Amino acid sequence: MSPLRMAQGRLRIALLMVAILFFAFFLRLIDVQAVNAKSYAERATRELTKTATLPAPRGEITDRNGHVLARSVESLDLVVDQTLINRPGRAAELVAPIIGESISYVQSRLTGNRKFVYVARDITPAQWVKIKEVIASENAAGKLSERIGGFFSERGFRRDYPEKYLAASLLGFVNSAGVGGGGMEGSLNSTLAGKDGIFTYENGGGPSIPSSRQTLVPPQPGKSVRLTIDRDLQWAAEDAINELAKQTKASSVSAVIIDTQTGEILALATAPGFDPNNFSHTKASLLKVPSVQEIYEPGSTGKVMTMAAALEEKVVTPTSVFKTPDRMKRAGKLFKDHDNHPVWQLTSTGILAKSSNVGTIKIAERMSDNTLYSYLQRFGIGDRIRLGLPAETAGILNPVEKWSSSTFPTVAFGQSYSVNTIQATSVFATIANSGVRVTPTLIAGTSDASGHYTPSMRPETRRVISADVAKQLSVMMESVTQEGGTATRAAIPGYRVAGKTGTAQRYDGSCGCYRGYTSSFIGFAPADQPHFAMSVTVQNPVGIHWGGYLGGPVFKSVISYALKKYRVPPSGVEFKPFPLDKAGLKAAALTETSPSANQPDNR
Repeated sequence: MSPLRMAQGRLRIALLMVAILFFAFFLRLIDVQAVNAKSYAERATRELTKTATLPAPRGEITDRNGHVLARSVESLDLVVDQTLINRPGRAAELVAPIIGESISYVQSRLTGNRKFVYVARDITPAQWVKIKEVIASENAAGKLSERIGGFFSERGFRRDYPEKYLAASLLGFVNSAGVGGGGMEGSLNSTLAGKDGIFTYENGGGPSIPSSRQTLVPPQPGKSVRLTIDRDLQWAAEDAINELAKQTKASSVSAVIIDTQTGEILALATAPGFDPNNFSHTKASLLKVPSVQEIYEPGSTGKVMTMAAALEEKVVTPTSVFKTPDRMKRAGKLFKDHDNHPVWQLTSTGILAKSSNVGTIKIAERMSDNTLYSYLQRFGIGDRIRLGLPAETAGILNPVEKWSSSTFPTVAFGQSYSVNTIQATSVFATIANSGVRVTPTLIAGTSDASGHYTPSMRPETRRVISADVAKQLSVMMESVTQEGGTATRAAIPGYRVAGKTGTAQRYDGSCGCYRGYTSSFIGFAPADQPHFAMSVTVQNPVGIHWGGYLGGPVFKSVISYALKKYRVPPSGVEFKPFPLDKAGLKAAALTETSPSANQPDNR
């Protein structure tokens, strides 16, 4: 072959190779700029830019007067890039004493291949400075290849509860991931939690280089929540029930105060409590809100609803007289009063004052099952209040068609149905409010980051009993706190007090039996111009378990403070009680100071 042809062949091959190479470049160009353009652009962006999360603070929780109960405060977290740690053992020896952790724990956080690991949460600025100093000193004294790196601080927020134990079960807690749990923190997490911001900048640039390209999506702080709680009343209630919990060794003690006119809950206290700043070391049982999560049979405090129904239906008057033995049979079952006693001739008022089960059953028997059931429903029994707290129970009120032959007399004196503490307190607030039920509320309103306040919707109201019946019942309930009643320890000098005691057998789900007691006192004051309704509920007290004996003094102490704080004047109308028995009725008739009485019931 001639040299010319050989040269031409080589040229053709070279041209072909060039053509193939250009074709390959062309295909690659099509792939990059057309077919997979989006994915390549995203990859380039990731490699050229860096993104930082800007944490958003949670909203505050305050009491009705703006006192802060929960807040977010700035914090520093110690983080590490494990791939940059040359000597984790030595680094742990340096850092552990500063942050108060064991060397073995810190070394475990420094060892591995993860690029982001939390070593300690919420360190102080002084601790961070000290960590940088000891690492710099160590690096200056050692070889270049042995230098320790990889430690960083990350700014964020931690939840702080400045009042510590105060209202802990009501407020709840926030875990290390910034998520609320228990109480208001849990149920209102989406409201309180803000939305984190994003800061994106060119890799190698950052905020300090003006010429670098930056994108900022600011964090959005969460909304603040204002509760109806009065911090001072909350403290007074908690102080009193904490002492009662110690004395009785009860599994829990709850106290609730409601403004009788507005339905606002002024205090919702639980003992024993916990410190939400250190909730991780708290028993799970203490994280609950028993006032709404725990149900119980109310016992004798439920008798006021039976009496209200009977008065409203006009089947009795406050002075109707009933022959009242200490025991009787109904539906083949024996029902007894708390103590043995001879046959009494009690008025309806006396039956309430002495808390007679037998007398209450006799009063209830003047009504039908459906009538009694309907009044319990009107008072809110069996309905969830929806306060905004987690796991709120509606209680248990079975329909009449599910009642056995012995259910009716049992319901009459407050058993065979269950309530939570808020429901029970609301019954008395309804009587105090002239028979109008105002649905209890706990959230006054919310505020956004700019401070714009939005009040909650007005609560639902409905009339349960007439104003006249409510007034009569209030006077009858005052006899409970007077001489001859079961709660003389709840009386407040200078003020008229109405109330009712309760001592009910406690159902224990672990054995499916009744074991222990629920002891309670619920009342309101001043009885002539009601302002506050308060309940004290003691679960499983050891030893003395009478509701008036345990709850009466707590009521007296806390409501006395409330009356002074809110400058409520002493009662100005003299208390004129209804007679408690037939003898008292005759004596009153002789002085013409009592309304006429019905004929005695000799059943």
